[in-house]
Amino acid sequence: MESKKKVVIACGGTGGHLFPGVAVAQEMKCRGHDVRLLISEKKVDAEASAKYGDLAFDTVPAVAKPATLSPKMIPFLWKLWKTTNQCKALLKEFGADAVVGMGGFTSLPPVVAGKKMGARTFVHDSNAVPGRANRLTARWCDKVLLGMEAARQFFPNSEVEITGTPVREEIQQLPSREEAAKKLGLDPELKTVLVMGGSQGAKQLNSLVVEASKAMPEVQFVHITGNFDYDRVKAELGDNCPTHHLIKFCDDMASVYAVSDLALIRSGASSLSEISYLGIASILVPYPYAADDHQTKNAEVFVEADAAVLRQEADLDAGVLVADVTAILGDTERLVNMSSASAALGVKDAATRVCAEVEKV
Repeated sequence: MESKKKVVIACGGTGGHLFPGVAVAQEMKCRGHDVRLLISEKKVDAEASAKYGDLAFDTVPAVAKPATLSPKMIPFLWKLWKTTNQCKALLKEFGADAVVGMGGFTSLPPVVAGKKMGARTFVHDSNAVPGRANRLTARWCDKVLLGMEAARQFFPNSEVEITGTPVREEIQQLPSREEAAKKLGLDPELKTVLVMGGSQGAKQLNSLVVEASKAMPEVQFVHITGNFDYDRVKAELGDNCPTHHLIKFCDDMASVYAVSDLALIRSGASSLSEISYLGIASILVPYPYAADDHQTKNAEVFVEADAAVLRQEADLDAGVLVADVTAILGDTERLVNMSSASAALGVKDAATRVCAEVEKV
């Protein structure tokens, strides 16, 4: 058994960073290590972390880097310095042996602080095209951990390990379809589509789904709108769509996944890691303003494996959605093949692989 270590996991900013960080923390605790998670001060982090009462969280300011030649670089560098010093104090108090950044600029100050203090440092990137924050953070890392092989080329000067993207414990063991349907007030016999736009928003996609669902009363929709768009989507939906169920914010994704036959989602890496872990077929609509169009690159990995259909939001309308959903759910063999292809992309032991690298400290 490895000696007990103290590990800090920086994982705030979005669910795509937070949930894999939680998965690593859960596995670390199971292996007997002490863990602290650093998240941002954003409301989304507070909401998403609230259910993990058995884990210890601290907040640090998020530091987003502006364009290099921007006049905002001076206040950025000042804030980065302050936040790095704040992280140094947290790491010193905790006695950290290792710092793992799960991506985004919330990871940069803790990793820099850890490096300066002599801790082992890591950054994990889930995407096919790594973000600029992670490419920068990698300069202070002993090792770069990746969710997808396609990202390796972006770290030519770093030691790299392909680990996959970790999945939370509650996603690993789902309730039965019947139990989940009863809990959510759904019909377990109906084919069910999960709709999820991600934390960056999906106003247009939400409206298209409402329009499409009205043409498919035989299909059940579980539609996670996000807090900010719920009232608008509810008004668009009206009262005559009993098979279209809206949810503001979901803290029970295990039940939602358990009833889902098809996912209509953005192609953020964390969501893709969860549907591939579970073997769920998908229609992927990349967030059109994602940096370096990385969500399209993520989606292409799934399309090339015949696990998904890719639709760009600019080319999408309700008719296309109706045709896609009907074609996939109406062809059992195709649905099964897509689901199997999705499962083949999943890395079942990603959290274990990440922990194994950290334990080499």
